[in-house]
Amino acid sequence: MRDNKRVYTFGNGLAEGAADMRNLLGGKGANLAEMNRIGVPVPPGFTITTETCNEYFARGKDTLISLLSDEVMRAVHHIEGLMGATFGDPTNPLLVSVRSGARASMPGMMDTILNLGLNDTVVEGLAKKTGNPRFAYDSYRRFVQMYGDVVLGMKPETKEDIAPFEEIIDRVKAQRGVRLDNELNVDELKSLVVLFKQEIKRRTGKDFPTDPMEQLWGAICAVFDSWMNERAILYRKMEGIPAEWGTAVNVQAMVFGNMGDTSATGVCFSRNAGTGENVFNGEYLVNAQGEDVVAGIRTPQQITKAGSLDWAHQQGISEEVRANLYPSMEEAMPEIYAELDMLQQRLEAHYKDMQDMEFTVQDGKLWFLQTRNGKRTGTAMVKIAMDLLRDGIIDEKTALLRCEPHKLDELLHPVFDPVAKSQAKVLTHGLPASPGAASGQIVFFADDATRWHDDGRRVIMVRIETSPEDLAGMSAAEGILTARGGMTSHAAVVARGMGKCCVSGAGAINIDYKHRTVEIDGVVLKEGDYLSLNGSTGEVYQGLVKTQPAELTGDFAELMTLCEKYTKLVVRTNADTPHDAAIARSFGAVGIGLCRTEHMFFENEKIKAMREMILADTKEGREKALAKLLPYQKQDFYGILKSMDGCPVNVRLLDPPLHEFVPHDLAGQQIMADEMGISVQEIQRRVNSLSEHNPMLGHRGCRLGNTYPEITVMQTRAILSAAIQLKKEGYDPQPEIMIPLIGIVNEFDEQEKVIRDTALQLFAEEGVELHFRVGTMIEIPRAALTADQIARHAEYFSFGTNDLTQMTFGYSRDDIASFLPVYLDKKILSVDPFQELDQEGVGQLIRMAVERGRSTRPDLPCGICGEHGGDPHSVKFCHHIGLNYVSCSPFRVPIARLSAAQAAIE
Repeated sequence: MRDNKRVYTFGNGLAEGAADMRNLLGGKGANLAEMNRIGVPVPPGFTITTETCNEYFARGKDTLISLLSDEVMRAVHHIEGLMGATFGDPTNPLLVSVRSGARASMPGMMDTILNLGLNDTVVEGLAKKTGNPRFAYDSYRRFVQMYGDVVLGMKPETKEDIAPFEEIIDRVKAQRGVRLDNELNVDELKSLVVLFKQEIKRRTGKDFPTDPMEQLWGAICAVFDSWMNERAILYRKMEGIPAEWGTAVNVQAMVFGNMGDTSATGVCFSRNAGTGENVFNGEYLVNAQGEDVVAGIRTPQQITKAGSLDWAHQQGISEEVRANLYPSMEEAMPEIYAELDMLQQRLEAHYKDMQDMEFTVQDGKLWFLQTRNGKRTGTAMVKIAMDLLRDGIIDEKTALLRCEPHKLDELLHPVFDPVAKSQAKVLTHGLPASPGAASGQIVFFADDATRWHDDGRRVIMVRIETSPEDLAGMSAAEGILTARGGMTSHAAVVARGMGKCCVSGAGAINIDYKHRTVEIDGVVLKEGDYLSLNGSTGEVYQGLVKTQPAELTGDFAELMTLCEKYTKLVVRTNADTPHDAAIARSFGAVGIGLCRTEHMFFENEKIKAMREMILADTKEGREKALAKLLPYQKQDFYGILKSMDGCPVNVRLLDPPLHEFVPHDLAGQQIMADEMGISVQEIQRRVNSLSEHNPMLGHRGCRLGNTYPEITVMQTRAILSAAIQLKKEGYDPQPEIMIPLIGIVNEFDEQEKVIRDTALQLFAEEGVELHFRVGTMIEIPRAALTADQIARHAEYFSFGTNDLTQMTFGYSRDDIASFLPVYLDKKILSVDPFQELDQEGVGQLIRMAVERGRSTRPDLPCGICGEHGGDPHSVKFCHHIGLNYVSCSPFRVPIARLSAAQAAIE
């Protein structure tokens, strides 16, 4: 603790914090302080530190309140002095907001309370002070509603129900015959406050608190508690945010966007968060408060005229209607708009990144409530970084570090096939809130979306509007469709951050949660029916629409070229077909780090010959079957080597247990009996003889080749004869032959001799010699420990991190799911070791093997070929221990390339 200082104040151009204190003050608190320092109008307030959040959970609520009490009271007096108002004073009341603010942006995941400090007496004083009783009671009913929800736990009783306060509001609006909240009069707002308090008393057994300090402590503790709510925990898991970071609490003087037609609230972005275009954009609502914009209850208006014209076109609204009913801020509040535009440019220039800003206009005066580096799609991320680089605002290294490797995956998502899209039935249009193409079955609730996804179904989540409680379902869905909300609604912001396709504000859809149906212009669809969304245009299609691979932008190509300039660790791919190899090469792979030969054996004629070889009980029988396999294998290797012409292709010899290839069903066994001319009973006997108690540690890998060297002979001839044919045709094949699963150097030596002898014989037959290398896959801990011995003959090491992780931890990758969730929850493990390389254990074995191997063979090439090769953290570790390459699946190649470049410059 910094001298036990837990509270930092800001206001009137001064601040105790600054932008570089985000770890202590959270992103929001640090940026509020920084905006004060650079002359942006910000309501005064104070920030309770993230460290205090950890104290709260360690020491308890009562202890923390006593520790904080004096500092919080001094900070409240600080706000009172700057605002010229007093907290709890009926004649000149100060009201505050209480918001969360972690160091990493977590939009909508934690809780906010506005208008705090109101009670039955203070609200009357506010009405007299402002001369606006409607505003006062609108603020009061909002406060009771938010406090009841956040602090007192007034949630829907079942998932089909709407929130209890919304149910009361709907009932009052129906009695009056109005549609929108802002059409309610003062008496009806007063009635809502009474009805809300009665419902709180009925549900909780307690009266609504009237003491403003009691309200404040309840709100502060509720924000701390929200750090550990279900949706925040899930979001942290998805984003890799540690629980120990904690959240700050920001308390600010209220400024009001609901004081009438000269007041407003809004959210804006300095650039387009979906596409990355350098276009100022955003949404606002007149006579509203901030949650109205992001909650999507009222469809907001656009900030710029250009944005308003685009919105009207998408919604099919005439210019006359748009100009009269939905004018942009640029048209309706031109002076405020000019100031807002000037300040957003100043903030982007200051932070040198796209900004996501919240603001309020109170009676003609503009106030900023937040700025942060905006969440963006993968496409926008790349475009913004490259545009800022071209404009000289950031340098090359900063551009690389601005891009999150995992988000590149979004650029590779499929798009709708143009022909299929032209033939699809368009049901309605909404707002293109987050780009992409998505098809799936309709589902209405988050828990169902998660369950269906876990069952292997692709789902589209359809909601009236989303809330933070829907996070798990949004994560599981292919796309999200909402009836309400704009481009800055919860659904839009969270979907963009996740890279999910989203169409929001599709006003033509009518959702019935109880009967689980959605009606769209007369078409009624049930849960489970198929729907397709175009997040780039806002179109909603009936049924499934065919997709095709995305076309990569010039910005993406420029980013990859920039990666090439800085990277030292090159990227290969794991590919077993020419098609996969070609895709990977188009993404910049410089070779194949793992070609798994076993994946080539499962086509009809190949699997018959493979099974015949396995089930043969003599060497002659095996060689006869292998002779049938040889031309198939040669053809496979020919295609792969040709597609990777001039690049190394590392072929792993047969690795899996033989029982995986034999037929275990009677029909398959009968086919093999007929093929081999023996009885079904004899086939069954031989199949059963291959059964092992622990096959992953049994007769597999180099043990197969050492037991049946004829298999290694056939595969060597297939690889090298394909390479010789290509060489004769003028190509430059570069085969590498990898011996799998060795634990002792003698295993390698036996297999290498078979390979070298076979090669010499083949070269003599063909009259052509060819350079190739023989290496090994290090995936057994003993091999890592004896790497200096193995490197005497092995010409390269490739670390099979999947098996090396299994054998180091003693975890079965296939069975870890039975205990992994518990281990992660109890923090026994911080991450799944099969997703992210264990640097302290498995990583140290790799480091040791590299060092020992190179002590024998200084120029020994080393790489990894497990799926860890596409994980950014693992790639960076590989760079730091001096590996030459990583290898990953084709669509992870760009992720690995960016990670490797970042590792080189960090």
